[in-house]
Amino acid sequence: MTASQTIALDAMGGDFGPDVIVAGAAAAHEKLGNARFLFFGDEGAIHTALDKFPALKQSSQVIHTDKKILSSDKPSTAIRNSKDSSMRLAIEAVKEGRADSVISAGNTGALMALSKMILKTLPGIERPAIASIFPTMEKPTVMLDLGANLECDENVLVQFAMLGATYARVVMGVENPTVGLLNVGTEDMKGHEEVRAAAAILSSIKFHGTYHGFVEGNDITKGTVNVVVADGFTGNIALKTAEGTGKFTAHILKDAFKSSPFAMIGYLFASGAMKRLKARLDPQKYNGGMFLGLDGVAVKSHGGSNVLGTENAILVAANLVANGFNKRVGDEIASVMAQMNAQKEKQESTAV
Repeated sequence: MTASQTIALDAMGGDFGPDVIVAGAAAAHEKLGNARFLFFGDEGAIHTALDKFPALKQSSQVIHTDKKILSSDKPSTAIRNSKDSSMRLAIEAVKEGRADSVISAGNTGALMALSKMILKTLPGIERPAIASIFPTMEKPTVMLDLGANLECDENVLVQFAMLGATYARVVMGVENPTVGLLNVGTEDMKGHEEVRAAAAILSSIKFHGTYHGFVEGNDITKGTVNVVVADGFTGNIALKTAEGTGKFTAHILKDAFKSSPFAMIGYLFASGAMKRLKARLDPQKYNGGMFLGLDGVAVKSHGGSNVLGTENAILVAANLVANGFNKRVGDEIASVMAQMNAQKEKQESTAV
């Protein structure tokens, strides 16, 4: 990435505050080169953290506020009380053109609500979706929605498919991404009416990708498709189940290697492989929930992110900007909407 970017950071979000966020920004700054950073929050704490990273400090500006949105705040409460908060000021910097992207590890519901209210959605997009990358047996898969929209009609699911396919193509470098709808089975008659209706639309339109069909939960980690599409209720359960399974597996392995002296000796021989396994499944490497569909780039970092996780969330946002993601989405959605409108007009004329 050589083009200069300005990145807005909610320095007061997350469990660890400015220390981890600034350190993560410093790591990202080394890779991005000429990026600039706007830090919103307590200037004393931010400057103390920045003093450890002279190169980052020279490329940064601190905008002071002593107000922050708490992780326990309901989205409605957060919106009412958000004026001059670090999160809102960071989002407004993108709206006003002073920053190209915003990253926060703060309250997810508040970040989504404020981002949608301030940045609005792209033309043709009814609702933004939370998307993230999943490690799989094959290449990584992007999945959406992961909790922003608990119920979705077929049009919203189709829009999510376009968002995911565009991301896979322009950011992940997949020339012809495959898209699957998460369902309770792969047969055509399975699932809710909205899912079946979305499948009918995706089967009949042309887009920069290929509609694979329905996929099941076990297809996510298999890497059956490049893009997995679901409503936010289903997607969030799948995400939390995957996270829980990872922790459970780590716990079982730890107990197994402690079960006897021979098992401990076996661990010594397998330690290299175990380290590679841990590195491959490290959730910090995949940190950065993208709010796709907004008229601006916003990324949610996990509240408990460490320096590596924060760095990766920043790089996710920088990638979206560098690859012109929103412009590509706009072109794709316009093409799909034209096809859907033409199909609708044809059906209406036939009915008459």
